Amino acid sequence: MITAGLTGNIGSGKTLVSSIFSFLGIPVYHADTESKRFLDDEHVKQNISKLFGPKVLAPENTIDRKALASVVFNDPVALSKLNAILHPLVKEDFRQWAQRQRSCYVIHEAAIIIESGFRNEFGKIIHVSCPAETAIIRVMERDKVSREEVLRRMKFQMEDEKKAALSDFVIRNDGSELLIPQVLAIHQELLKGCS
Repeated sequence: MITAGLTGNIGSGKTLVSSIFSFLGIPVYHADTESKRFLDDEHVKQNISKLFGPKVLAPENTIDRKALASVVFNDPVALSKLNAILHPLVKEDFRQWAQRQRSCYVIHEAAIIIESGFRNEFGKIIHVSCPAETAIIRVMERDKVSREEVLRRMKFQMEDEKKAALSDFVIRNDGSELLIPQVLAIHQELLKGCS
């Protein structure tokens, strides 16, 4: 089975592209969603509260995700420490999930595959590319946040062009090409690798 990493910077359209792969019958693992699930794990909560203190805990003794985000998106060291807790759990969870799938290939969707040093964990990397200004506007509208907040999140991501250069396939989501034909072309290429 081929494992393909689907990546792209914030606001690039990864979720839309992953939904097209899902429609084609390809299993998609959403790493960001799964990592949030781990925040409910008692052991993870203890490690996070030890690292960042009570300010990241909500009254119900759960992780206050907004408070945690405000800490890690302003401090690269804090983000690195959080990733050191969550990434191994997500990596193992994906491995087990992939073994249960009965498909020619599977998709692992995550924003920071390359930045996290996981490039070599996948047979192929698919990058969703779009201009930074387009992404900023999309995220501001989607998340109802300021331009400054989007730029703060973006500073932890590699430049779009660099990610594209390190990827096997690049999907342009800038309005210059239709998305579905691009995804179908990649789908056909990946199916060839399974036969």
